[in-house]
Formats: sequence, C-alpha cells, structure tokens
Amino acid sequence: MSQAFIRERDNEWLHEISPTIEALIAFLTRENNGLFIYDKQVDYDPTIERNVYKMSDGLKYAINDKNQWYIVD
Repeated sequence: MSQAFIRERDNEWLHEISPTIEALIAFLTRENNGLFIYDKQVDYDPTIERNVYKMSDGLKYAINDKNQWYIVD
C-alpha cells in the first residue's frame, strides 16, 4: 500500500497523545487492532507520586512531569 494512504494518526507514539484517559483508550484500541482497551483500575502510587492507570491490555500507564503518557514498570 502506498504511503499516501497511511493516516498521520497511525504513526503516533504513546508520548505524543493527549494526556487524557479518553485519548489513551483511543490510542491503545488503535494499537490493538480495534480491540477495545479500557481502564481496569486507577491507583495513586506514592513512590512515583502520580496516578497509575491499569489497563485491560495488562500494562500500567501514568503521566509524567512533561504531561506525556508512559508505561510504568
């Protein structure tokens, strides 16, 4: 398929999406071939001093000081 048919959004990285849970869900759903990903649990982690979102894809995500999503180890 020609590069002309690839949408810009297909090349987004996790740290480039808006720092909202809705944007994270939309991004993860696209990344998982349309399989709906949802938030299972939200907890405050005192060691990193921020909310951590456990998602149905089995990973945990948080927003850093630059207002960017990242995967929590």
